[in-house]
Amino acid sequence: MIQKNTSKSIILVFVATIMGSTLHAQVGVGVKAPKSAEVYFDGSRKMLDEKWTYWKGPRLAATLPIKWFIVNDPVDKGTVLNTNDPAAAGGKYGAADIVTKDQFRDFRLHIEFLIQKKGGNSGVYLQNRYEIQVLDGDTTSHGMGAVINETPSPYFAYNGVGKWNAYDIVFRAARFKDGKLVEKAMLTMYFNGKKVHKNQRINQVWGGPNSGIDGGNDGGKGITDVPGGLKLQAEGHDVLYRNIWIQKMSIPKSDTDF
Repeated sequence: MIQKNTSKSIILVFVATIMGSTLHAQVGVGVKAPKSAEVYFDGSRKMLDEKWTYWKGPRLAATLPIKWFIVNDPVDKGTVLNTNDPAAAGGKYGAADIVTKDQFRDFRLHIEFLIQKKGGNSGVYLQNRYEIQVLDGDTTSHGMGAVINETPSPYFAYNGVGKWNAYDIVFRAARFKDGKLVEKAMLTMYFNGKKVHKNQRINQVWGGPNSGIDGGNDGGKGITDVPGGLKLQAEGHDVLYRNIWIQKMSIPKSDTDF
């Protein structure tokens, strides 16, 4: 591990072995996309419209173009994305969630968020299924940084209201044989440079059909063999996102550690 100090963030550089080769991975606030990754939000309205759309779930109440706001970064230079879509006022998740047009199986994700007010609530959905919680003030298994309802909240790693935070995740999709689930989805995650989940298996989709793909299948346990996009949740709160990039991967073995 090599630690680099910058004026506005701490970037940790890890060298690990995955997929039989060496993976050099930078994690933490401010990490930029490697050449092998694709940027999905760079602060521009153009990229938002080109690469994202509303998730067409059963509760969708918003209409294109996307009504999330592009606003000035309250901490650094540039512009960022505000989740506060009018259709999601009052915490109506699923009414105005946005999802990438691209869909994924195995991948590496970097995403940064800032909560502007106490109690701010959103969520990062891997494959539009599995939620990594973004929720200020909640230290339970439903709280900040948790694989929702399945792990404790790593609240100790949270920078707090008004500060940027980063999730760095390697995700391996569920595996199927002859149409039957044989291996559950798995992830390893760093939260602001701290490893908080290692080879964590994910059992189901939580939140019902308004939450994401397969949420309405067998109480969320009926996972299907289809890829999904990266989804961000609108709940009527001023939660900001920036610096979102994804690197597609192929992870044959049940190991996401990096």
